[in-house]
Amino acid sequence: MNELSQLRQDAFAPAHTADIADALVQTSGLRIEVDRRRGRGAALNPSGRFETERREAFDDGWQTLEELEPFRTEVTIEKPKTAITRNESPDIPFDRSVNAYRGCEHGCIYCFARPTHSFMGLSAGLDFETRLFAKPDAPRLLERELSKADYKVRTLALGTNTDPYQPIERDWRITRQLLEVLAKANHPVMIVTKSSLVTRDIDILSDMAAKGLAKVALSVTTLDRKLARSMEPRASTPSKRLEAVKRLTDAGIPTSVLVAPVIPALNDHEIERILDAAKAAGATEASYVLLRLPLEVSPLFRDWLLRNYPDRYRHVMSLVRSMRGGKDYDAEFGKRMKGAGPYAWQISRRFELATKRLGLGRRGVQLRDDLFLPPAGSGVQLSLL
Repeated sequence: MNELSQLRQDAFAPAHTADIADALVQTSGLRIEVDRRRGRGAALNPSGRFETERREAFDDGWQTLEELEPFRTEVTIEKPKTAITRNESPDIPFDRSVNAYRGCEHGCIYCFARPTHSFMGLSAGLDFETRLFAKPDAPRLLERELSKADYKVRTLALGTNTDPYQPIERDWRITRQLLEVLAKANHPVMIVTKSSLVTRDIDILSDMAAKGLAKVALSVTTLDRKLARSMEPRASTPSKRLEAVKRLTDAGIPTSVLVAPVIPALNDHEIERILDAAKAAGATEASYVLLRLPLEVSPLFRDWLLRNYPDRYRHVMSLVRSMRGGKDYDAEFGKRMKGAGPYAWQISRRFELATKRLGLGRRGVQLRDDLFLPPAGSGVQLSLL
């Protein structure tokens, strides 16, 4: 029995309703063959929302689909004009960030950053995981921006849109170069990642942490390796992430665990277990984010859920909508991270009780901004006097 036949059998079982059938009709004709997407999170590669034309692959009888090659990771150099991105969101504890890459090979099916690939004329589906952009000029641009006379120091975040330690960082090393610029300038930095590769840079981070300039957050979505493999196919395994937490904390680097995203009826039962494991690994802080399904992420996630957990599809999506005002997503500030309603309150209360029991703070270590030394040298605007 092939994948689609099994999917139809599961989807139209008596326990399921019309919304599952609708989802199947909307996505099955667009699904990429398993052999071409093996090791990837998404099974779809729809055209970006800004494109005037849409393409759909189909077998015309000449076996053309069998000739298509598997999706392979491609990296294109991007040349931005600036390195620092600023925001005014009240939902996040920083107002500036740097992203060394666009797109992410981790392939997390729930990634809220997927829709940004549409701005490049690409798909939020498989393109987001395979057609990546690297910014090798980012360290030089960052150094130049930090040197400006009117620059005001605030904690700078790495890993806000795509993971700074995704697999291609092993070769490109852009994140490490960014850290070298920040370390030299005594600039505070916070890192969010789901990769154990962050431990490679312990030498830089430990020196910065000793001055109160660095902290790291590891995203741990589940302790179930099978679920993680399916949902986050190229990210570090849960055990590797917890091992990274221990190595970082042993090196004196303040480390927290981010339970994100919390997906109702799929991984929300693991909240307390994840926090217990985080505490045992040495984490001192913890926070969580509810599943977010903006724009193209919603059909991609629903297709993944239908393929992997057809028996839970109706229940999961019903709970998601109950926390999002009847929609798949509500982008309103104050609600987009935590949701609203009874089930969202229950998750919040469980998390609060568990962190209190374990002594995991939620306010966060405050990094210093009084040690900053503006860079001077190559690529930096020098004074005329």
